[in-house]
Amino acid sequence: MKKFLKIAAAGVFALAATTSAAFAGATAQPGETVGLASGAPLPEGVYFVNTLDWGVRKLPGQDAKSLVTIPIIAWSTPWSIFGGNLQLIGATPAIHADGPGAADNYGFYNPILAARIAWDLGGGFGFSYLSGNYFNVGERGIRVPANTWRQDFAISYTGDGWNLTANLLWGITWDTSKFAGNKTANGFNLDLTATKTFGKWEIGAVGFGSTEYDRPNNALGGKMKQFAVGPLVGYNFGPVILQAYLTRDVYQRNMGGKDTRGWTRVIIPLWTPETPAAPLVTKY
Repeated sequence: MKKFLKIAAAGVFALAATTSAAFAGATAQPGETVGLASGAPLPEGVYFVNTLDWGVRKLPGQDAKSLVTIPIIAWSTPWSIFGGNLQLIGATPAIHADGPGAADNYGFYNPILAARIAWDLGGGFGFSYLSGNYFNVGERGIRVPANTWRQDFAISYTGDGWNLTANLLWGITWDTSKFAGNKTANGFNLDLTATKTFGKWEIGAVGFGSTEYDRPNNALGGKMKQFAVGPLVGYNFGPVILQAYLTRDVYQRNMGGKDTRGWTRVIIPLWTPETPAAPLVTKY
């Protein structure tokens, strides 16, 4: 069970989106998958995961504050495609944004449906590919005003209690015509994790970056970029796993100022297949 929960904690990942003024064009929130071995196959079952974060971006005149919650349901199916574990994911994130252009706005926005295939490469290594779509619905003024096709490419090493993961998220926006003149950028996020487990404890460091590779309409005058780093700590309570990490921008461009953000994550297995009981009598 301990090994099972450890793999489950590593394999489950969170999904989110938020305002285009706050995050890059990949639509996914930068840093949302750090701490998780996104490249590793996930044991069969249904999981609830919630990532909650609050942060402040220092801006001239008025800081931008945001509270984001990212609840997801992930089903690791018993089926395989091309030899990889098939997972189905759905999320409906919510945000409370307070800052320039988004004063005290809150609500649900940009739900996503996605599927992921994860392969066990052997030797503790795994690779996964995710494809999904963020839908252009939710509270106007805080959602990204576009549909976004999201693709993830993740590789993980989870041997000997390590979680060494790099997850590249690629966002391509489409159907932005509902708001005339508003064309949302396309972009990449890169989430990085390096942690080690010691018994029930997990300790390590995380980092993430984001960049837009086009920017049709940006009031700040250029492509938005950032990179943040920070420590992570986690604890395995058994059926419930908790993680917390703190990040700070060490670099930003065209985002107005640097962001400091605190994160928490809870992982709860809702259902897993029962292990067949051992027979009382064994025939030889």
